[in-house]
Amino acid sequence: MSTSVLLHPEELWRPKDTSNTEIEKFRIKVNKKYQLNLENYQQLWQWSVENIQEFWAEVWDYTKIIYSVPYRQVLEDKPMDQIPAWFLGARLNFAENLLWCRDRNKIAIISAGERRPLTNMTYHELYVQVNKLSKALRKLGVNKGDRVGAYISNCCEGVIAMLATTSIGAIWSSTSTDFGVTGVLDRFCQIHPKILFSVNSIIYNEKEYNHLDKLKVVVEKLKDEGLEKVIIIPFVGKIGEEIKGIPLACSWSHFISQGEREAAQEKEIQFEQLPFDHPVYILFSSGTTGKPKCLVHRSGGLLIQHKKEHILHGNMTENDVFFYYTTTGWMMWNWLVSGLSVGCSIVLYDGSPFKPSPAILWKLAEQLGITIFGTSATYIKSLQDVEYKPKSRHDLTKLRMILSTGSPLKPESFDFVYKEIKDDLVLGSITGGTDICSLFAGHNVALPVYKGEIQCICLGMKVEAWKGQGNSVSAESADLVCTVPFPCMPIYFWNDTPSHDLYRSAYFTTYNRVWYHSDFIFINPNTGGIVMLGRSDGTLNPGGVRFGSAEIYNVIDKDFRKEGVIDSLVVGQKIGSNNKGEERVVLFLKMDAERKCDKQLVENIKKKIRDQLSPRHVPSFILPIDDIPYTVNGKKVEVAVKKIISGETVVPSGVLANPDIWRFKFDFQDVLNILNY
Repeated sequence: MSTSVLLHPEELWRPKDTSNTEIEKFRIKVNKKYQLNLENYQQLWQWSVENIQEFWAEVWDYTKIIYSVPYRQVLEDKPMDQIPAWFLGARLNFAENLLWCRDRNKIAIISAGERRPLTNMTYHELYVQVNKLSKALRKLGVNKGDRVGAYISNCCEGVIAMLATTSIGAIWSSTSTDFGVTGVLDRFCQIHPKILFSVNSIIYNEKEYNHLDKLKVVVEKLKDEGLEKVIIIPFVGKIGEEIKGIPLACSWSHFISQGEREAAQEKEIQFEQLPFDHPVYILFSSGTTGKPKCLVHRSGGLLIQHKKEHILHGNMTENDVFFYYTTTGWMMWNWLVSGLSVGCSIVLYDGSPFKPSPAILWKLAEQLGITIFGTSATYIKSLQDVEYKPKSRHDLTKLRMILSTGSPLKPESFDFVYKEIKDDLVLGSITGGTDICSLFAGHNVALPVYKGEIQCICLGMKVEAWKGQGNSVSAESADLVCTVPFPCMPIYFWNDTPSHDLYRSAYFTTYNRVWYHSDFIFINPNTGGIVMLGRSDGTLNPGGVRFGSAEIYNVIDKDFRKEGVIDSLVVGQKIGSNNKGEERVVLFLKMDAERKCDKQLVENIKKKIRDQLSPRHVPSFILPIDDIPYTVNGKKVEVAVKKIISGETVVPSGVLANPDIWRFKFDFQDVLNILNY
């Protein structure tokens, strides 16, 4: 998109009345307490990032954090790159904050999936199951700081296991069943879990897959790394003699029964009271170009951040039914489960979102009265591709918000949502990442929605666009940085040096003492919104002019889908002496079987890019390719491809959704010959 279009986006939705929203109530509370006159969201945001200790103290109170010992200081007096501590002196428990709901008979979890009936679990039932499992884990010797892993489907048992783990102060880490063995071992062999939860089988695309074969390989390796017990959930059918082939294994029912007697005697969960910065989760970077980083997240940091995002930005209440289409290997699972801290009902779904038809998730939304529907930008684009129009087929009266993340939501997808899903709701394109397990910018029920834009920078997050140290710009493409500390910064990387060398090199070497997030963004001074333009490490830089891959994708998806272009991948190829000189743009096209990437199509694409963007954006080469590499979380693998065509060695990743692409279809030898490398 041109700068003019970015600066003056079309307004697609505006709230009718914001007076009763939580974010407006919060603004009024801040004004009254601090004798201020903050008139709008932008002024509230400015106050929040200039007065971070006062702001986060107000969030602590407003969102009703449950604690046993109050904090004595909000933020340690340290530079950002020294990873300051938060809410010093406080004692709390993450799981306790998710199991507090006033109405014990309220539905906490609704679980569904392919060939799986709907099941409901109340907050009371959830509490009872967590109590049994936590006592069974303690009986086995699980203590605070121990790691508990999960190679698991998106099911009730996964949430129960996470809550039981964190109630003890042990650390939870999960991967989804679509991860290959290598991807799982690359992660868990670094953190040495004591316990591993898994499932017997899975169902996807209407087919059943035995999971025990993969699990056995994983367990055989992990038992030499400190693994003591494997608990297998009967996700499909019943568990029989087949689990005897898995070392250290027992069934879910057998293991949880080990805590029944103690739970009957002591009906209350023993919630370990821990520091705000005590670890709660270990999440992993994608690992597409090397070993994944092990990101250790602090319990209080994610709790207060998620509650801020759900309550203040999303206006979430106990009356909401909150769904996010995710796996347990994506941070959106952790974000979804934190909805329990608000007391709402969360919806878990495991399986294909298009089987037996594209209607499946929308039937679920209609049946359950889902109020907040979360998904990926890829899913919305896929709905467009198959021309499925939920608005004309389903009663979505209760739906008030659609959330999208995983990749930038394209402008035409904004149009599709309002035209073909529902015209009166908040469409919240949100962005953050595994690194912070939360959001830098996102939804806001009290602001308009503009086509192609994320609504706002989130409260307390001093996000800026930088072109060089200290050079903050707007209305220009630049690097996403965050210039003040925030509580969801990872507390450390697992197996890092005592001085956090890996951590600092990941976020604090590009800009001194300022968090660099490796995203390329455009901040609109007219609306306060943000446009995501791709990863900074995948930023294109021909002739010294930097721009994001999303700019190219937007043109291709808008103008050439009807010309047979199914998908595309754009990267920069280093050329010149030692590959450190000039860079040229290479665009790969995945074509429909009936269409070809011919000379006329190439010329049309180049002309359209030149006219809509600039001559610098025009690819030097446009080439057909059999397939486009994606991670299991739906992200295009740009950086690894960039390295390959620049002559660098890349180790195949264990988290590709289409892993055979490395070995068979994505052989770049012909490409390198074409590029005269």
